[in-house]
Amino acid sequence: MTTHREGWQALLQQLQERTETARAMGGPDKLRKQRERGRLNARERIACLCDAESFSEYGALAGGCPPDSQEALAGDGVVGGTGRIDGRSLVVIAEDFTVKGGSIGHPNAAKRTRLVRLALEQGLPLVLMLDGAGERAGNQSERYPNCPNDLQLVADLKGRVPVVTLVLGTSAGHGALTGMFADFIVMAADSAMFSAGPPLVRTALGIDATPAELGGAIMHTRDSGVAHNFGETEQDCIAMARYFLSLLPPRAGDSLPEQREHPLAAPRSVEHLMDIIPAQANQAYDMREVLHGLLDEQSLLELQPDYGRSMIAALGRIGGVPCMLLANQPTVQAGAITREAAEKACHFIEVADDFGLPLVCLLDNPGVMPGPAAEKSGVLKAASRMFRAQRRYSGRKIVVTLRKAFGFGSSVMGMNPWDGQLVSLALPSVNLGGIPAIGGAEAARASDEEAARLREAQSGAWVPADAMAFDKVIAPADLRNEIIDALHLQRAGEVPRRAGN
Repeated sequence: MTTHREGWQALLQQLQERTETARAMGGPDKLRKQRERGRLNARERIACLCDAESFSEYGALAGGCPPDSQEALAGDGVVGGTGRIDGRSLVVIAEDFTVKGGSIGHPNAAKRTRLVRLALEQGLPLVLMLDGAGERAGNQSERYPNCPNDLQLVADLKGRVPVVTLVLGTSAGHGALTGMFADFIVMAADSAMFSAGPPLVRTALGIDATPAELGGAIMHTRDSGVAHNFGETEQDCIAMARYFLSLLPPRAGDSLPEQREHPLAAPRSVEHLMDIIPAQANQAYDMREVLHGLLDEQSLLELQPDYGRSMIAALGRIGGVPCMLLANQPTVQAGAITREAAEKACHFIEVADDFGLPLVCLLDNPGVMPGPAAEKSGVLKAASRMFRAQRRYSGRKIVVTLRKAFGFGSSVMGMNPWDGQLVSLALPSVNLGGIPAIGGAEAARASDEEAARLREAQSGAWVPADAMAFDKVIAPADLRNEIIDALHLQRAGEVPRRAGN
């Protein structure tokens, strides 16, 4: 019998050598320096993200055959492919700082484009791990042969599949811009992200600035709002990404990953809410304690906690059903709607709408933040965008008015009667109106008698319930079970989308 094995040996030997070169990334010295910076390398990050033995690499040999006798580059500075999280497939792209600082050359760009296109065509979630210098300087002498590029394609992914960006080192230019299209952006403690780094800023503007000053993790999660969450370690960031994706469907239109039969999903009384929520509207309390009471145990993931702190956005399960929660925070500016709070809420309402997450809104606010500083910040425009996001949301909306809800602050939180709510609930402590009775009467120059009538009309849920502004007025102890009953009425995908969506 004729055999051709001998003719394959040289080719297989080359394949093995080239594959080993790619897996070696920047080599021992560069990998050691990466460890000394306290950072994982690209392959370690992917191994931490994906289920064991589930990663299948694409384009490992890219960068191995450069033109004009240039230096071969392992993977051309990026590692990517497909993997699984909890058995569900995804696409992952990790910049490799140990190879040319993770900068983007032509093979690198082609690999990114191929992988983002794969996510788009196959309907797979995408995770971007950023730790790179952006465009490679030598790219200016020739144009990219691949078009559209990954930046265009990641923009096309918006609303179709979940996209997560993890900034795990210093990310500049093209890589950072690509990461901005994500549904969820997490930055590690020592990371930074900017459109242009310190050398370019110094040359262009004559300003000396450190990476942290230009785009450090604290600045972007607390001040700019560019990123959502902060992780003390890379492992913390990756764990948040895994959990975020575990609560979303793999693509828009798919069923949610519900766990209705899980022991933690069982109905239960939450009578202790009466120990947390004061009946008087002028007393503060921590809304996070309410969320922990309503959600299935150990399921809360707060989103963008350090930005727009008068609003809480969170993911979690209630009765085993993944939900997006928006809640006013009475301990911060009485829960008033600021520009930052509205921007945060708008983004996550849109994420909920894109992926069929039920939206649970918990109201306790005095309205949109007034005053010169608030108006200068553009609070009206931001609140209007939040209101539009609420109106366009087409899934299962559950609105709970806990205490106060005044003016436009009630509307942006979805409390308008018959605004597509699956159910509108209220506690007996509700205090409503176009303006607060205290201060509102003075602004309207009302008489003492008129002011008293205004206070009486705003006291308690009875008058709005009489007008069917609420479907139910309930005791605090029943709140979790009422939400579960509403969520279990129908599954995601069964609610028809409104015209125009």
